[in-house]
Amino acid sequence: MSLLHNIQVFAFVGPSGTGKSYRAQLVANENDINYIIDDGLFIKDNEIIAGISAKKAPTKIETVKQALFIENNEKNEITKAIKKYKPDKILILGTSDDMVQKIAENLGLPKISKYIYISDIATEEEMETARRIRTTEGKHVIPVPTFELKKDFSGYILDPLQIFKSKGRGAKPYISEKSIIRPTFSYLGKFTISDNVFRQILEHVSDKNDDIYKVVKCRVDNYEEGPYIYMEVIIKYGCNIIDSINQFKHRVIKEISNLTAMNVQKMDVVAKGIHIS
Repeated sequence: MSLLHNIQVFAFVGPSGTGKSYRAQLVANENDINYIIDDGLFIKDNEIIAGISAKKAPTKIETVKQALFIENNEKNEITKAIKKYKPDKILILGTSDDMVQKIAENLGLPKISKYIYISDIATEEEMETARRIRTTEGKHVIPVPTFELKKDFSGYILDPLQIFKSKGRGAKPYISEKSIIRPTFSYLGKFTISDNVFRQILEHVSDKNDDIYKVVKCRVDNYEEGPYIYMEVIIKYGCNIIDSINQFKHRVIKEISNLTAMNVQKMDVVAKGIHIS
């Protein structure tokens, strides 16, 4: 018997946009499941271990194909990871019974042993709110932290979503982070951040840096893979210029990453003068 046939498969089913991904970790925790398959991703706890998000696909047709693991290369990557990690349970998310059954079949997994429906754990009002956000704002949730998606979604992630959870009665609550993204095919278009926002972040970091007197120039070039930033600064007299600039660059990149979820592709900082107080 194949190793995959020893896995107990659960399904979490609900119409698109009703909040399945938002509640996926909750359903998994309640059923003692550590592994989730959602829209082309194989997720262990809060970490993506295989796959490419179907929400990154350029069209809705490609999204469906990726989510169902129709292509051999996508299918093989997931099955290889399943064999490596040897999960005893897997939760598959889908919009219908037929979809989750097709995913299990394409990945060579056993028949689904338990179906859980979004209507069992969410009120009609909650589902309607989720549908409205999907329709009006084009937002989708992926049940992993934002940093897990930055490489694939730089420039598309809208915001991280932190939720307090509890592992059980008497246990300390913990934060489970999910990511809200706007897919590339969203009619609202690609998500970008204005140059002014970047400048405010840079000035905020410089205000906290004892070696930087002020930012005198900032230019941001936005590319699909992430921004390129050029800066000119005034350095305070008496500091090590090279060390100060390198530390400043590191802090700026970290702050931009934390606040915007975008990957800075390149950053140049030039010392244009020295301030003597």
